[in-house]
Amino acid sequence: MRISKVAGLILISILVISFSVTSIYVFYQQGNKDSKEKFFFGVSYGQNTVEDAKIIIDKVKNYTNLFIINSFPITTNNTDSEVLNEICDYAAKSDLYFIVYFFSFHPDVDVWQQEWVIDAKQNWGEKFLGVYLRDEPGGRQFEEGDVIKNGSSYSEATENFVSTISTSFSMDFLKKKCIPVFTSDFVLYYYDYLSGYDTVFAEFGWNNSRIRQVGLCRGASKMLKKDWGAIITWTYTQPPYLGSGTEIYADMITAYDAGAKYVVIFDYEKENQKGILTEEHFRAMEQFWEYVSYNSNKEKIKAQVAYILPNYYGWGMRHPDDKIWGIWDADEKSSIIWENLNKLETKYGLLLDIIYDDPQYDIKESYDQTFVWNATIN
Repeated sequence: MRISKVAGLILISILVISFSVTSIYVFYQQGNKDSKEKFFFGVSYGQNTVEDAKIIIDKVKNYTNLFIINSFPITTNNTDSEVLNEICDYAAKSDLYFIVYFFSFHPDVDVWQQEWVIDAKQNWGEKFLGVYLRDEPGGRQFEEGDVIKNGSSYSEATENFVSTISTSFSMDFLKKKCIPVFTSDFVLYYYDYLSGYDTVFAEFGWNNSRIRQVGLCRGASKMLKKDWGAIITWTYTQPPYLGSGTEIYADMITAYDAGAKYVVIFDYEKENQKGILTEEHFRAMEQFWEYVSYNSNKEKIKAQVAYILPNYYGWGMRHPDDKIWGIWDADEKSSIIWENLNKLETKYGLLLDIIYDDPQYDIKESYDQTFVWNATIN
């Protein structure tokens, strides 16, 4: 009789433990599913203190759900993780998801960064969305020759760019730890994705074409089955830096309606190390959050038309004389592509994706209509 009681207690204990493990697993899986299906909207914070981070979190937490800690000093110059942990804790307790910027990881320097990333998944669960690794890898290549200095052909430049980033210690470390990797850029989105990035934010700023940025980034993400977003950044190189509240609201709507999973507002001015968002911007953000709430079931604008660029053709497409891979001057194809893009953008707007003629993807099955780069377009 005593043995039966003991056996019964053991059985009950096993069932309780089994139920608990199953519940945790189901909760974890559901949490991951929820975060995958969510739309994320928030601020990219670039300042250097816990106090400033708490101020902006308190300001926006009722109409955002994402906070990007995009501060080089916090994640690079600090010798430990106390400041970063306090900000992440505060963001999570404010019911915000967060992404953390790291410029790079090195096997022998600032090892605390690697340990922090490994622990973050356990410490904050689904609230920690991943790592924002460097920024503008394509843009840095164009402006600084940051990845490749030269090449004998466009295909060699492509291979060197993709392999250099994808095999770097930083990217390899994050991939092995199954940490999602984010960045933002204004050129070469497709090649950023090929290099290992899971999500790329198209930069809405300066005088760049929003339709073109959407078409390039969304098109690349669709081909490679990745996520995409938009980050609204500087319009001017001096105060007020950002566009007006009305202008950034229009940008937010454009990105959201076009299917962006992430919309982010950049809030930093390096010279004085301060935020640049004003009450006008905060009102626009709150208004946008209301728009999202009312239109959460609204069908997004899906691309129906694709303009197909030559494979390996890493042209910047910001102006007719833009560089190719940041190395070569515009060539005979550039003027044709420029003219065709302008016509297609005018005709189709956000219905247009701009993609590459990569033979491993069945492009024509994904769109109602396709135009090859040198097609005659009326």
